[in-house]
Amino acid sequence: DVFEQPQHIGHKKIEFHISTEIPAVLQINSEKEEKNGKTVYLYAATEEMNNTGFGRIFPAPSSNDKMETEEEDDEIPSEFISRKDLEKNRLSREEMEKFSVFKNYEPGDPNCRIYVKNLAKQVQEKDLKFIFGRYVDFQSEVERNMFDIRLMKEGRMKGQAFIGLPNEKAAAKALKEANGYVLFEKPMVVQFARSARPKQDANEGKRKK
Repeated sequence: DVFEQPQHIGHKKIEFHISTEIPAVLQINSEKEEKNGKTVYLYAATEEMNNTGFGRIFPAPSSNDKMETEEEDDEIPSEFISRKDLEKNRLSREEMEKFSVFKNYEPGDPNCRIYVKNLAKQVQEKDLKFIFGRYVDFQSEVERNMFDIRLMKEGRMKGQAFIGLPNEKAAAKALKEANGYVLFEKPMVVQFARSARPKQDANEGKRKK
C-alpha cells in the first residue's frame, strides 16, 4: 500500500504538467505512452515548436546527394577548371564534325604526353595549366615534376602545345574530357603526342623493304 501511493501521485503530477502546458496534443500522446510521460511531453513540444512533423525529414537524403557532389568537386582544387565547366564548354560529337580541324581525327597511341592544337593566339601557359592541372596531384612531388607544358608561340608550330602528364591514365582522361573544349572561342584538338620511337621503327621498316 505504501509503494502504490507514490506511484499514483507520480502519474497525477505528469498529467498535471501535460494538461497545463499543451493539453490537446499531449493528452493523445500520454494515452499511448503513459509510462514515458516526460519524454512524450518533450517530443510533442519540439514537434509543435518546429511545426515540422515527419514530412520535413524527407529532404535529408537530397542533402546527402549534395554532400557527394561537393566531395567530388573538392577532389580538384579550385585553382583548376571544374568538370562541369569542362562539359559545359565542350563541343558535342555532332558539333565537332562541322569543324575541319576535327576531320579525320584520331586520338593516337596512348602515352603520358598529349598534343594540343588549334589554340587561339591569346592562349597562355597559365590557361593550359588551369585546364590540365586538374589531372595532376600537386601534393605529389613526382607528379608535380612530371607535369610539363610547352606552348609554341612562334613559327609553324604556333597555336600548338605539348603537355606532359604523370601517367597514361591521366593523359587518357585529359584527352577524353578536354578534346573539343572551346578556349577563347576556338575548340581545342587534343591527341596523344607522337613519340620518337614509332617513327624510327617505321624508317627501319622502309629500309628493310
